[in-house]
Amino acid sequence: MSGILPLRRALLRVKLHYPKSSPAPALRRYNHQTAPQDPFPLPLSSQLSHVVDAPEEFEGMPPRPAPRPDEPTETLRARLTYQSRKRGTLECDLLLSTFADENLRSMTDAELREYDQLLDEPEWHIYYWAIEKRELPERWVDSPVLKRLQKHAKNEAKVIRRMPDLPAY
Repeated sequence: MSGILPLRRALLRVKLHYPKSSPAPALRRYNHQTAPQDPFPLPLSSQLSHVVDAPEEFEGMPPRPAPRPDEPTETLRARLTYQSRKRGTLECDLLLSTFADENLRSMTDAELREYDQLLDEPEWHIYYWAIEKRELPERWVDSPVLKRLQKHAKNEAKVIRRMPDLPAY
């Protein structure tokens, strides 16, 4: 108790000098209209209106993965299963891994290659396209794989989903 009183007395002696025209910083009101926009908005927040897709000249950035034209179908399925599980965010991991678990075995080779190209897109773009919160770019408008992913994301059967076990390939 004796240690607190000298500290309190010392704090009371300190005088803060602010111009009389402006209140102390702690007392200023936060103005939402003049506040800068968050460069990294949360998913589904109202601030996403200022986020735009990259201009055309950056279409090749980041570099695309090397093409694998001679990759066997079973190796492709195993790789897509892994890439669907390890996206980086839980939302995409759950959505894509459950989609892959339900659909990869029945996909044709052409559909697997299309899904492979879809996984090359940025993670949050795939997520927003799947839940239909963003307009699809021209290259994905007629994609049957993306339409299946959108139907999967709606979860009309209200299935409780969890990360599926890895299949034995």
